[in-house]
Amino acid sequence: MITILKDQQITPEKLKQLCEEWFGTFVKFVADVETKTIAVGGELHSDAEAILLEKGANQKDIWGANFYPFDPPEQRLEFTSLINIRPRDDNPAMEIMDPNIRQEVQELAETLLLHPDEVLIQGEKQ
Repeated sequence: MITILKDQQITPEKLKQLCEEWFGTFVKFVADVETKTIAVGGELHSDAEAILLEKGANQKDIWGANFYPFDPPEQRLEFTSLINIRPRDDNPAMEIMDPNIRQEVQELAETLLLHPDEVLIQGEKQ
């Protein structure tokens, strides 16, 4: 299941559910830095990417990352995805290279997934 977030933060229960569906300790997400939208969940970043593209997103604005909600805030984000390999957009690697785009992705994750001052405990009911 992939959940689209724009104006409202995901619930802790839903975030845990999405983690448990695929990888247990983390969830994949794709951020549209132009529309401030996140598609979170699923097995592949490309699945979430396809949904955002179908909704009218521009490829140049879409970036993939992984979110580890049970880790400390400074260790929650991994800016790595195969969909980020885009030499034509000056990003020849899996990792998001542009610090400004990284900051935008981080801000979206901290707004729509889990705020830096929030704690999510694995296996515990909220």
